[in-house]
Amino acid sequence: MGRPVTLFTGQWADFPLETLCKKAKEFGYDGLELACWGDHFEVDKALSDDTYCARKRDLLERHDLKLFAISNHLVGQAVCDNIDARHKSILPEYIWKDGDPAGVNKRAAEEMKNTARAAQKLGVGVVNGFTGSSIWHLIYDFPPTPKSMFDAGYQQFADRWNPILDVFQDCGVRFALEVHPTEIAFDIYSAQRALKAIGNREEFGFNFDPSHLLWQGVDPVEFIREFPDRIYHVHMKDAATTLNGRSGILASHLSFGDPRRGWDFRSVGRGGVRFEEVIRALNAAGYPGDAPLSVEWEDSGMDREMGAAEAADFVRNIDFRPSGRAFDSAFAE
Repeated sequence: MGRPVTLFTGQWADFPLETLCKKAKEFGYDGLELACWGDHFEVDKALSDDTYCARKRDLLERHDLKLFAISNHLVGQAVCDNIDARHKSILPEYIWKDGDPAGVNKRAAEEMKNTARAAQKLGVGVVNGFTGSSIWHLIYDFPPTPKSMFDAGYQQFADRWNPILDVFQDCGVRFALEVHPTEIAFDIYSAQRALKAIGNREEFGFNFDPSHLLWQGVDPVEFIREFPDRIYHVHMKDAATTLNGRSGILASHLSFGDPRRGWDFRSVGRGGVRFEEVIRALNAAGYPGDAPLSVEWEDSGMDREMGAAEAADFVRNIDFRPSGRAFDSAFAE
């Protein structure tokens, strides 16, 4: 029996949760990873209504669906980002308000604290999400960037996230950053630096998603090997590079799904991620056998309901438990 296969609801927020529960069960999923937007899981209601979390649990249980994690990527992004007009479209009105950047940063930080409290009330131990980054725009390093600017970015991350992580610690909940371009950690070395900035505190780990590493040229398996004790949750998502001599890895300001892009997301098993090796690395790292493999379905070139059902089957078939013995142990003296 493999690990539970769940579906992240972030790309399905146009469906009411009850409708999505029915679909997810039909697709073959064992559970859901609830996004904190749409009506899937609302942090403010979870804390203000004593029946809210119980009703969400009851809804999932009626459809025989398990719950291991919630995710608040959108608000988390606004904690460290340099706020601009783009953020208005992803944030709740009570976080955006007048759009004053300092106010948005502060309200987003408070909402992430409340997300930990809501997760505790819901009875889940992991919140996935983003951190944002005040220094992502410096990625190309021209004009030449003084080292002090990068240092300041990591210090700002520590200053803003340590108080949030204090609440996570109090609540017995862990935060799992989805390592991702535009975040304070986007590859192995930036993830190392992020951990160092917050003193390697245990409340902070990673939501491992191989798709974001693959197109950068980073081997997802090496990420697992580098952080075996920090993989708190796993997203199963694929990507493909399609460099043809005309497109570049920076994607040319072309939207996802545009065939001229140099890379794009693919349905699980239809891209370049070596999921066999990912599972072997997760097993070697000790990722628990009862922890979820959560499909984050993003493929602009494929019907999503067909893709989501196919992905559930793919993940269930690719997963396997580690061996409890060496294959040649029968020959041991």
